[in-house]
Amino acid sequence: MFSKSKINEPAQKPAEAKPAASENRLDSARPDALNTEFKASAPKAKPPASVLSSDLHVTGNLKTTGDIQVEGSIEGDIRAHLLTVGEGATIKGEVIADDVVINGRIVGRVRGLKVRLTSTARVEGDIIHKTIAIESGAHFEGSVQRQDDPLTGNKSAPKPAAPAAAAPAAPKPAEG
Repeated sequence: MFSKSKINEPAQKPAEAKPAASENRLDSARPDALNTEFKASAPKAKPPASVLSSDLHVTGNLKTTGDIQVEGSIEGDIRAHLLTVGEGATIKGEVIADDVVINGRIVGRVRGLKVRLTSTARVEGDIIHKTIAIESGAHFEGSVQRQDDPLTGNKSAPKPAAPAAAAPAAPKPAEG
């Protein structure tokens, strides 16, 4: 029986080969569609965090839409999606990130949607946040202010308030 099946199968394989060839033509059109699907999903893949090692000293500003893990020292401002400050790291400058995890030292303003000071954190400067967590043992000197959108800065809020207060005060002395 197997031999008869084998005989019949080769006769069927050429018939199957023809549809396979037509499928190959369809597949040749499909890879373009599949490639666009892969291209669409490719940006979703998140690259690993950029790590600045403990022996690295940076003077200047850093800006990325990705993640940064700082183990060395930085003198300058940092803008990132997620910033992780290592225990031995020191940052002297303003930090702006969606998520900030501080294990080391920051001297300067911190702005973040989520700010977390671990027990080894040392922060000297103001923290502007949407949510904050400060572990027992963290060292913090400065003020804490909650804002719904801390990343844009509170510079926009005082400016409209200051001219509004100054505008009524200015006309009164001019009239009187």
